[in-house]
Amino acid sequence: MAAVAAAVPRASSSKTESYVDTKRRDDVRQINILAARAVADAVRTSLGPKGMDKMIASANGEVIITNDGATILNKMEVLQPAAKMLVDLSRSQDAAAGDGTTTVVVLAGSLLRRSLSLLSAGVHPTAVSDALHRLSLRAVDILHGMAIPLDLSDRDALVKSAATSLNSKVVSQYSSLLAPLAVDSVLSVVDPAQADLVDLRDVKIVKKLGGTVDDTELVKGLVFYKKVSHSAGGPTRVENAKIAVIQFQISPPKTDIEQSIVVSDYTQMDRILREERNYILGMVKKIKATGCNVLLIQKSILRDAVTDLSLHYLSKAKILVIKDVERDEIEFITKTLNCLPIANIEHFRDEKLGFANCVEEVSVGDGKIVKITGIKDMGRTTTVLVRGSNQLVIDEAERSLHDALCVVRCLVNKRFLIAGGGAPEIEMSRQLGTWAKELQGMESYCIKELADALEVIPYTLSENAGLNPITIVTELRNWHAQGEINAGINVRKGQITNILEENVMQPLLVSTSAITLATECVRMILKIDDIITVR
Repeated sequence: MAAVAAAVPRASSSKTESYVDTKRRDDVRQINILAARAVADAVRTSLGPKGMDKMIASANGEVIITNDGATILNKMEVLQPAAKMLVDLSRSQDAAAGDGTTTVVVLAGSLLRRSLSLLSAGVHPTAVSDALHRLSLRAVDILHGMAIPLDLSDRDALVKSAATSLNSKVVSQYSSLLAPLAVDSVLSVVDPAQADLVDLRDVKIVKKLGGTVDDTELVKGLVFYKKVSHSAGGPTRVENAKIAVIQFQISPPKTDIEQSIVVSDYTQMDRILREERNYILGMVKKIKATGCNVLLIQKSILRDAVTDLSLHYLSKAKILVIKDVERDEIEFITKTLNCLPIANIEHFRDEKLGFANCVEEVSVGDGKIVKITGIKDMGRTTTVLVRGSNQLVIDEAERSLHDALCVVRCLVNKRFLIAGGGAPEIEMSRQLGTWAKELQGMESYCIKELADALEVIPYTLSENAGLNPITIVTELRNWHAQGEINAGINVRKGQITNILEENVMQPLLVSTSAITLATECVRMILKIDDIITVR
């Protein structure tokens, strides 16, 4: 017993025999990396023009068919915290560039796989993280070196890059229609005073069931997917329209508090009705006095925006009425019509009205829409009317069109194009591998390993197209080694070609933001060594 007691202080006094258990940290890192990689593998098959689509079924029975990375990940219920970071990553890419949401997640997954093999070999996570940072800076420089300057007057190049974005979507067969439409709509909202800023809220997408995607059109004006309120037989077409956007109700006033009024005899009841009539008639007369003949009425929460009586008087005054305009649409409408919203009947004046050549109700598919065209002094906005045979197609067409609009926006912001088809990734991988040989020590080893991770994009592209990935990627590497920097995978022909000649191009911003965001996310995951749950 005394011998054991004597042994304890000797062990604690010796400083050299300290032992730190790193098993838990390694396990946490491994769990995080494997969870994030599982998310990346889920969307990997939907990369590229031959990628598969995902059918997302929600608990309430809603079904979405898409291969847009951001949509798939947004709808997935991810519980693991590190895996959630990949969902946020695709959301960031969607905000920054709009396209390349699948690419960025697949890249991050591949970088994590290589990082895990480095960690297993005994490399410290900080060394891998620093190597990633240097790699991303160098990769962006390589991309800038490959980029081709673009002029906004070159509409053809803009259409080609929008078509490249659409080629990987469900509605790819309509890319010849949707790509020029996306280019024209973005160019029409660019303000010459701020030529590098595009607000996509100025492009409104209106969805209407019926017809096919071929019937999708660009409307220079406004489109409402509601029909005209003509229960009282009002006009459905007005030429030389004077349009008012009103935010008040044309209905009898109510008391502010819930209370009931007891009417004891008919004369009092008649008096109430007569007062109501006079009140509404007075409002309609004030509206008609300004020459207004089209009314857009904002949706009301407190009471009916219009009653049957007010609709009757408005139709008598030959005023076309569109009711239930959403509150968040008011800003877009007033900007387009170049008018002011009117909040009170007392402020109803001529100078607050908008002017248009024609306002008419048009039959579309199984319903009706209202078109306002020939707007005088129209603001820099545009409307796209998307058609489709069923709701799934329309929703996917809208998402695809949004991606194409974002691609054109990227080109307006940063006017450089770059080849697609896996060419930039192979070129980055090749040049980074050469650069790694010039470096020394652990950094050289890390960068060489991580540079190989970028080959996941061409590898996945060829795999999804049903080609032999090893043969294709080896041949592609060979072409790039001979100086063919624009050589990429032509998935239609199933071989390597100069991808620029095939019109496969994308904005530089999509590639640069994908590499910087992916490396940033991977560095963050590598730095985590413990998960602490708190109540």
